[in-house]
Amino acid sequence: MCDSHTSPKPPGWSPDLDQLQKQLDRRRFLTRTAMGLGSIALGSLMGNTLLGKSISKIAAEDASLSLEQEILQAIPHLVPKAKRVVYLFMSGGPSQFETFDYKPKLLDMFGQPLPDSVRQGQRLTGMSAGQAILPVVPSIYKFNQYGKSNTWVSELLPHTAQVVDDLCIIKSMYSEAINHDPAITFFQTGNQLPGRPSIGSWISYGLGTDNQNLPSFIVLVSKNAVKDQPLYSRLWGNGFLASEHQGVQFRAGKDPVLFLDNPEGYDGEDREEMLQSLKELNTYQNEVNKDPEMEARIAQYEMAYRMQTSIPEVMSVKDEPDEVFELYGPDSRDPGTYAANCILARKLLEKDVKFVQLYHQGWDHHGGLPAGMAKQCKDTDQATAALIIDLKRRGLLEDTLVIWGGEFGRTVYSQGKLFPDNYGRDHHPRNFAMWMAGAGVKAGISYGETDDFSYNIVKDPVHVHDFQATLLHLMGIDHERFTYKYQGRRFRLTDVHGKVIKGILS
Repeated sequence: MCDSHTSPKPPGWSPDLDQLQKQLDRRRFLTRTAMGLGSIALGSLMGNTLLGKSISKIAAEDASLSLEQEILQAIPHLVPKAKRVVYLFMSGGPSQFETFDYKPKLLDMFGQPLPDSVRQGQRLTGMSAGQAILPVVPSIYKFNQYGKSNTWVSELLPHTAQVVDDLCIIKSMYSEAINHDPAITFFQTGNQLPGRPSIGSWISYGLGTDNQNLPSFIVLVSKNAVKDQPLYSRLWGNGFLASEHQGVQFRAGKDPVLFLDNPEGYDGEDREEMLQSLKELNTYQNEVNKDPEMEARIAQYEMAYRMQTSIPEVMSVKDEPDEVFELYGPDSRDPGTYAANCILARKLLEKDVKFVQLYHQGWDHHGGLPAGMAKQCKDTDQATAALIIDLKRRGLLEDTLVIWGGEFGRTVYSQGKLFPDNYGRDHHPRNFAMWMAGAGVKAGISYGETDDFSYNIVKDPVHVHDFQATLLHLMGIDHERFTYKYQGRRFRLTDVHGKVIKGILS
């Protein structure tokens, strides 16, 4: 008699087919029992959701699902550590020399040429490729060790230094993109060319929303930032995913979301009736044309209607005590500033918005770096640290992932003329620093090391795709299994690369 472990498999059997059959069996069970009394009771306890999906929707699904639907049914692939993300994107490329990567050996090398053994023939931008000499320039700012972790932090970031034991600082990030547009596009979409979905759109597509009255992906842009490099709305675009997954930009002022308020002179009493009629027309058109964008359009109209009530509440800070504004700094009372946007981000996270992204421009310092970095850090340091403190004391940091960083770093050599107290740094994608904090990430550590010139990585390199894979992992998604078919090819955020950075996971 054959043992069960060695019994012959039926013709055509494969591990993948066996796994798919198990998933189908589970789906059929849910479909058959979703309308039972036990499931109704379970739905009432879980807010009528099961792993982020409506129970009634599961019950209504047909037995023959598309592969895209099967992929979404399988999410989450593992137990998520993070329920939501706030990504503080420092657009322009903050210098690691003036923030987190302390290089004391450079102090005696002021003005000396960068050794060929360090540069190793690596590509330069067109802005410094013609320089006869690439003079080494150490930071003029002091560093000190902070926290129980004894982490080195620049004097430009006194508030961040106070929360350093909550941070996981990655000093060994790297990218292939050496210019702003492809570099920032690479970070946000996984590809240097425009057209792919952004990280927030992928998260929205895969995990849906926990708040039916707000978008799952919201973007805030600082009004008080230096506009040295442009930002494009495609950076939070949906790409080839349905348009309901694109980021929605919130603005300061009378109209936080464009085209949301009723037109002048319209009281909106028949708005619900109008939307119902519009839904019927769109539904009919969808039945005729089978266009997925029609479903997205229906969903967006309904969301806009609900947002007319939810937006005024979430945008209002009148109930925030003075202590909160003092924590985030004086700019926090001015709507649209980075500090005010950090408070708004916290309010949105409290409302269970899945992905909140703040953009703060002005970090591209080819010249006048000391003064430029001082201003940037002054505008962002206190509010950034306050967000960590505020999330932590409200019990949100344990399941919220906070990310800080730009698209690349800066060179050890000065671009153009070098003066003791005035210099600039060119783009450097081969290593730079960023940090993560909160859900599922080790606190109070520095990960990765660079050489004495912060020019090359000597330990634990972390590629952009590795960062993206880790972000998805913390949200409960296996980046290799999370795909979308478009124009005959299966795409994913990490393309065909990326690995989870296990060394930073708690």
